[in-house]
Amino acid sequence: MKPVNAVDELIEALRCLPGVGPKSAQRMAFHLLQHDPAGAQRLGAALARALASVRRCARCNTFTEEEVCALCASPKRDPSALCIVETPADLATMEQTMAYRGHYFVLMGRLSPLDGVGPHEIGLDRLLARATDGAVKEVVLATNFTNEGEATAHYIGEMLRDRGLRITRIARGIPVGGELEYVDAGTLAQAFYERRPA
Repeated sequence: MKPVNAVDELIEALRCLPGVGPKSAQRMAFHLLQHDPAGAQRLGAALARALASVRRCARCNTFTEEEVCALCASPKRDPSALCIVETPADLATMEQTMAYRGHYFVLMGRLSPLDGVGPHEIGLDRLLARATDGAVKEVVLATNFTNEGEATAHYIGEMLRDRGLRITRIARGIPVGGELEYVDAGTLAQAFYERRPA
């Protein structure tokens, strides 16, 4: 068996990124080596620094370099609202809306028994402690509208419902600017079922 050379090792390492197959990984590796060695150095250094210094926030479980992230430390956030999201990317997307001013809890996944992901793997014990700390009055379930995301939201809702908390779920339906003829039947049906007074 011949030893793996450095180029093949780089290509294989790049394949760990989501959506990157063998051809894309090869293209990236060759681009970095041929056209942007300084970029490759920056990428390697930034990745090494992030791996050495990034940890999980003690309150919301997102990525941070501090014990408590900036959102959790901000006195401008509403401590009575706790929004549950699956990933740090979901948290960032929620923040971009500027519609929510409460706190978050990041699950770092979702329930998926077929993949061996249960309540312990997504930190539901930590979520329970956070949601029942006395300050939280409303829990907003903002998991994705996939089968696993729906199951996760249902499980969390049932887990917290008897604890005196208001449990809400983000709405789903037709996107802003969407035209009915281009909306899939499931989304349109859900929007119809969740209609509200005009």
